[in-house]
Amino acid sequence: MSSEPSEQETTGVVERATELSEDMVQALEDGGRAAVEAVRLFLVTVEEALPQVEGARKLEEKITESALKMVQDLIHTQAEFLRKAVDSASKSLSRSENEK
Repeated sequence: MSSEPSEQETTGVVERATELSEDMVQALEDGGRAAVEAVRLFLVTVEEALPQVEGARKLEEKITESALKMVQDLIHTQAEFLRKAVDSASKSLSRSENEK
């Protein structure tokens, strides 16, 4: 009995890795949309909570900028995680192919 994976087994691994990558990209997109929606709701709450007095608009803008920066950082962190996970999976598959 051969210890090397068959072509069918290798194809199955590649297909599963591709599905995993697609799932990870979808999760990143979903996470980004959820983060943007959370910030939108947060900003609505801020707008409703701050009285319409002098200086409140400037404070709203500062809070908005900060919230958007937070979302941008979160999405960047998720994308970097995804990139590292895909790179790791790719290296793992390459090692498996070289071991044949």
